[in-house]
Amino acid sequence: MSDAIAAEVRALLSDLESDRVERTISTKNHDKFRLAICAFANDFPGSGRPGFLLVGANDDGTPSGLTVTDQLLLELAGLRSEGRIQPIPAMTVERVVLPEGELAVVKVLPSDMPPVRFDGRVHIRVGPRRAIASEQEERVLTERRVSSARTFDLQPCRGATLEDLAIELFVAGYRPQAVSAEVIAENGRPIEQQLAALRFFDLRTQSPTHAGILLFGKDPRAWLPGAYVQFLRVEGTSIADDIVTEQEISGDLVAVLRRLDDVTSAHLQRRPVALPGSMLAERTAQTYPPTALRELLLNAVMHRSYDSNAPVRFYWFTDRIEIDNPGGLYGAARPENFPSRNDYRNPVLAEAMKVLGFVNRFGRGVVRAQEELRKNGNPPPEFAFDDPGTVRVILRMAAS
Repeated sequence: MSDAIAAEVRALLSDLESDRVERTISTKNHDKFRLAICAFANDFPGSGRPGFLLVGANDDGTPSGLTVTDQLLLELAGLRSEGRIQPIPAMTVERVVLPEGELAVVKVLPSDMPPVRFDGRVHIRVGPRRAIASEQEERVLTERRVSSARTFDLQPCRGATLEDLAIELFVAGYRPQAVSAEVIAENGRPIEQQLAALRFFDLRTQSPTHAGILLFGKDPRAWLPGAYVQFLRVEGTSIADDIVTEQEISGDLVAVLRRLDDVTSAHLQRRPVALPGSMLAERTAQTYPPTALRELLLNAVMHRSYDSNAPVRFYWFTDRIEIDNPGGLYGAARPENFPSRNDYRNPVLAEAMKVLGFVNRFGRGVVRAQEELRKNGNPPPEFAFDDPGTVRVILRMAAS
């Protein structure tokens, strides 16, 4: 810990009226932590400065005598990726040791994609206290988005209009899962503002965002030609061999993901697999574990580049499966640190997939797939980065 950090924490402890600090002696009230993180990420005062949750601090700013454990730090860090705060907050967690005692310090940066929600509600700081944002306050946050920092999925799909969206998909399928029932009941805003509050509509251009088109578009490929999955089942080990089945899987994102589940289920086979240490005993296993396939396909759909005209390619050979993800690695992810390090090319889509229940927790898909493959007797997945614009995942069959 540097002297500068220690000095900053001391100043935060003594500033009892700040809208950038919340103090708590609790180590178990995780909802209180989530509320604070959500409110700081929204940065309603517009200071552009981070907010701080100080765990182990009394209301008067003195350390409470807490011993900061590694487990507490892990629990605090895990609040970022569990998916109850949307979009994913940018935050750090560290132990700070002062002569008077220890603190766990959560530093939360203002979000570039407000409003941020915790369990469907927008929380803000009003002076030194927290509050649920009013309709007007939420509109202020919606209009404050940082245009220079926008990801492709948040950019307006120019030329498209509200008429290009199947509004019932949003109203009946998405909104009840993303926004609390109380907020929906109180909602008197027009549909454009409701969509904009969840990053699916750009009020300035009066156009759906690319995420809005992908999730609720009547014909997403009319605007994003590469927004589909090309599936091939090949009778052989080369693309030059006979193609048994070919499908272009397209439509709104939910329809695509459900059809991928159907295709995977239709082509999986069960086969006898020898048990380790025995030449006679065997068990019945699938050639590929469905959970691993599902996680890797979800990962490809979530992280691909949608400004590419290339589809996700899902090729099923007799000895392997290949999944090609157009766009390559993004942000902090590099060939040398993947898959332990990830970044989000499409954070709005990632949020939507979590809201809709396709993703349980952020950053766990590839790790979960690796574990499922191991348990099923398959070799580890192979990741190829030969083409800088593509990530290729190769799955080998379980040994028979």
